[in-house]
Amino acid sequence: MIESSCSCKATNTPYALDQVHLGDTPHNLTESDFEYLASVLGPPLHVKDVLFEPIRKTQDAMFFFKNPEGMWIPCGPKQKGTVPTTMQELTAKGLASQILPPPITRTDFDKVLARQRPTVSKSDLDVNLTLQTNIYLKADFV
Repeated sequence: MIESSCSCKATNTPYALDQVHLGDTPHNLTESDFEYLASVLGPPLHVKDVLFEPIRKTQDAMFFFKNPEGMWIPCGPKQKGTVPTTMQELTAKGLASQILPPPITRTDFDKVLARQRPTVSKSDLDVNLTLQTNIYLKADFV
């Protein structure tokens, strides 16, 4: 995977940076999804949190289906060929190596965005504004 310092030199488009951060992680995002996400979230996207969404889905899944390659993929109850089971039950049967998390989707980014809290609180902004105002006023009269 390319380090973020290298990716900053490689491109000037924010969504391309996040494509680099996803590396070879399976996803079904389009160029327009990346552009949308860059406009909504801005750089840096919370890619690390998004990378765990397929794992969370797999851990929480109550239904799986077996694909033609013999891999167990989490799904909803209406998926054709679904089997009511959990990751823990598949693991207990010795099938842990055959569990395949789903690809990352735009919905995963939306979930992460909905959970994000501001990095600066309103009170922090108010304190900083007061400090900056005081500094400006003192500098103006000196």
